[in-house]
Amino acid sequence: MSAWSTRDIPPQQRRRAVITGATGGLGFETALALAGAGADVLLTGRNPAKGEAALARIRAVFPAARIRYEDLDLSALAAVAAFAERLAGEQDGIDLLVNNAGVMTPPKRFETVDGFELQFGTNYLGHFALTGRLLPLLRRGRSPRVVNLSSGAHRLLAGIHFDDLQWRRAYKPWRAYAQSKLAMILFAFELQRHSDTHGWGLLSNAAHPGYAVTGLQTSGPRMGGNGRPHIIERLSAILQPLMSQSAAEGALPTLYAATSPDAQPAGYYGPQNMFELKGPVGEARIGRQARDKDLAARLWSISEQLTGVTWPTHQASFV
Repeated sequence: MSAWSTRDIPPQQRRRAVITGATGGLGFETALALAGAGADVLLTGRNPAKGEAALARIRAVFPAARIRYEDLDLSALAAVAAFAERLAGEQDGIDLLVNNAGVMTPPKRFETVDGFELQFGTNYLGHFALTGRLLPLLRRGRSPRVVNLSSGAHRLLAGIHFDDLQWRRAYKPWRAYAQSKLAMILFAFELQRHSDTHGWGLLSNAAHPGYAVTGLQTSGPRMGGNGRPHIIERLSAILQPLMSQSAAEGALPTLYAATSPDAQPAGYYGPQNMFELKGPVGEARIGRQARDKDLAARLWSISEQLTGVTWPTHQASFV
């Protein structure tokens, strides 16, 4: 597995993929590789101009790529519901859902339109709601997979703060980000348990990109700023040459989780070198809290309440 690359992606013809946050960074690289392997790829994002630019870039490399773009704002539950409803009216199944989109460490606390802290609402709750609403289409897919993007931060400064999930009392950017990424890996593992219990037929796993240079590290810290370089931007400029890898390299763990026949249910994949910041794809370290089944079940229940998205608890056929 140490030499795994995009050349090892199995043929993806007739596989239908949905990727969130796919107009740039890791999501774009994931879409590019899947389109090159023959998949039908739906790129999603919040900026139609960026969406069209991403499609043009992919077609410049793969002229016959089967790709399209749709708006999807994961920070708004109504937008998530509308997107899922549109998809249900357009196609009869989804084979791959990559929950990739995210925001990282804005210095000030922002809320989604639904009143959630921005990182928890966008990175996690939006994807929880999206996956739940797309479950009927996933059930009709061919060997369907769901890949959640987590982060090594899920092991550091991380916890699910049930007494203040939305960070209203004392917002801490990095801890809020770590909570959202711990929630994503807990969700991936709990989704696999629910699928196994209720016969949904999903393979659910997770991946992280290490320190991939995508702009995520600086776009969040600039939110609400005064135009001066943030300390994270200054640190990134110092550390990147030694400790980072490209967005294309950072997308490899996601692509492995999404396509490899060796990727396991409830698996977790990431780079292997420099404390999992860069390097070849392999099995990534899973934090203690991410293995906590009671924690995952409690988070799932609360997430259903917060999003209004409930999951079936019987073996529905969806055919």
